[in-house]
Amino acid sequence: MSEISSSVTPPVAARKPVERVHHGDVFVDEYEWLRDKGDDEVLGYLRAENAYTEARTAHLESLREAIFKEISDRTLQTDLSVPARRGGYWYYSRTIEGRQYSLHCRVKVDGDQPPATDGEIAGEEVMLDGNEVAGDSEFFSLGTVDVSPDGRLLAYSVDLKGDERFTLRIKDLDTGELLPDELPEVHYGSAWSADGSTIFYTKVDDAWRPYQVWRHALGAADDVLVMEEADERFWVGVDLTRNEQAIMIALGSKLTSEVWLLDAQNPTGDPVVVAARREGVEYDVEHAGDQLLITHNADAANFSLASAPLDSPGDWTTLIEGDETSRLLGADAFADHVILYRRRNALTELAIMRRTADGFGDPEVLEFDEPIYTVSPGRNDEWHDTRYRFGYTSLVTPGSTYDVDVATGERRLLKQQPVLGGVDTSDYTQYREWATAPDGTKVPISMVARKDVAKDGNAPVVLYGYGSYETSVDPWFSIPRLSLLDRGVVFAIAHIRGGGELGRHWYDDGKMLTKRNTFTDFVAAAEHLVRAGWTRPERIVAQGGSAGGLLMGAVANLAPQAFGGIVAEVPFVDALTTILDPSLPLTVIEWEEWGNPLEDPAVYEYMKSYSPYENVTAQNYPRILAITSLNDTRVFFVEPAKWVAKLRATAAGDPDVLLKTEMDAGHGGRSGRYDAWREVAFSLSWELDTLGLS
Repeated sequence: MSEISSSVTPPVAARKPVERVHHGDVFVDEYEWLRDKGDDEVLGYLRAENAYTEARTAHLESLREAIFKEISDRTLQTDLSVPARRGGYWYYSRTIEGRQYSLHCRVKVDGDQPPATDGEIAGEEVMLDGNEVAGDSEFFSLGTVDVSPDGRLLAYSVDLKGDERFTLRIKDLDTGELLPDELPEVHYGSAWSADGSTIFYTKVDDAWRPYQVWRHALGAADDVLVMEEADERFWVGVDLTRNEQAIMIALGSKLTSEVWLLDAQNPTGDPVVVAARREGVEYDVEHAGDQLLITHNADAANFSLASAPLDSPGDWTTLIEGDETSRLLGADAFADHVILYRRRNALTELAIMRRTADGFGDPEVLEFDEPIYTVSPGRNDEWHDTRYRFGYTSLVTPGSTYDVDVATGERRLLKQQPVLGGVDTSDYTQYREWATAPDGTKVPISMVARKDVAKDGNAPVVLYGYGSYETSVDPWFSIPRLSLLDRGVVFAIAHIRGGGELGRHWYDDGKMLTKRNTFTDFVAAAEHLVRAGWTRPERIVAQGGSAGGLLMGAVANLAPQAFGGIVAEVPFVDALTTILDPSLPLTVIEWEEWGNPLEDPAVYEYMKSYSPYENVTAQNYPRILAITSLNDTRVFFVEPAKWVAKLRATAAGDPDVLLKTEMDAGHGGRSGRYDAWREVAFSLSWELDTLGLS
């Protein structure tokens, strides 16, 4: 790692002690004052941290520029997605070199196959140019891009601050004019009525929880509240079913679901519940035309598939029983078939079920050659389609889009992500290894490296992890990652408990009062890479974001000797403080993931035993880079700010800790693609420097 000037000194946050008292425990918090982003002293501290980080990383400027150029040179910057059919149009998005944001386009259907993606498309209609809508704003995000069923109107919503509150507008695609309708403070998603006269949307409460569904008739002055969810654990969402027969209102907590259906032909009608919520029962609904298909866990932890009559949606008849070997993730219903989406052996899986005279045939699994890969549903909007669109990728295979003919099983590769700059993907190879956790559990690790990287105990490694919410980190190809691999770095994903890679039990064994398994699994993965002869502890950089940032903070306290560096992105490192305050965004819904420390002393004690901020001690820590965003509404900037301040004040020696705050971004960081590449280059250059490769 490069030498840093000793004249650069870090900011020192003022100590302003306040007591947090729960269940007889007193915790003195010296940095809670950093929460107020409207306070000039807080903003001044964040800017000072940014200046310090910039000074400490100034020697990496040429490396950052080199990586940015590598990403740019390897990316086909003027490109378009594979067009997907809906009604009389093919819909797709397009990027243009030099522009930050995508264009959303369509072209009229002319023939059975989608237009080729290797050039301009004759007759293209640009529905929405993100660059024009963004203007000079530092941040830009779309919450919905939704064309009415008749193809005449476009609903789109825009966030220019990063706080995930959008303004929804309606555009007449025939004239290009905006309708006078303007709906502020809406959340993600929308749903049109079948005739395009009405649009449904959601709103959030003060805790940023989507809790209301509203109906807006075009041209109307006043909107109508359709449904409001009082239980603070539940989020609401709204969508139009693929066959355009129903508006679907889905209400869900972490553990419980409830779905309502409204006739899309009668938008002012009353929604009908599919099945009243039962605590701990999750279910999803697919409208299959003559029946409903229900994916649920009422009788199996790994979920079953059932059918239900349209006129009696709560009467479920099992079609596929749940089992211990596969986790049913969902089902896509079409006029003549159903596609199952499952997880088996820490890999994803798609299977075709064709309609028969008396129901559905047996599932036929799509097989693939690579030992490690990810297959997932693509965009499939057309109810009567005889082909199914899916995506495929691996650690060595760029993202690929396929259509499979449902009748014959024949596949057609429509597009593979171009990788420019003379890259030969056959130069890289992938591995699957298994670490052993302290309790004997085998934890899968997916790895990729150049073929010429020696397994000599000295390879530099970036080890990535998440491990929460049953979210699986499936193998994926990444152009920016090539900048690590080509410098000899091994990239590894630890598929730790708390995720969903090995079924529902994998999630259950890494949440609530078993959460520490997530952290010990990750440490076990790092230790395995050393024992297996890949690397040394000081040659490992750990990386994770959001709940994966909690993982980073926890393992920094638990096993600092196992890592040479840690990158924590928008990290949830002050978890207990957040989960104790139900007035904060997202807190109440999180109680089903972490437990409720307000009411349960055992949960409080357990969370306090691992929450990173509380457990910073006077030990030596690896190098740490924390990245956050001022306008993040999911993990507030105050969490990494407090964590860094406490690390500086408490850790032994002279801790090498940096904090970088994006002052105009939200949870996902910078919004423009070139800005995002520069942020990636910043992180990658720091990782390479920490690994001694700068």
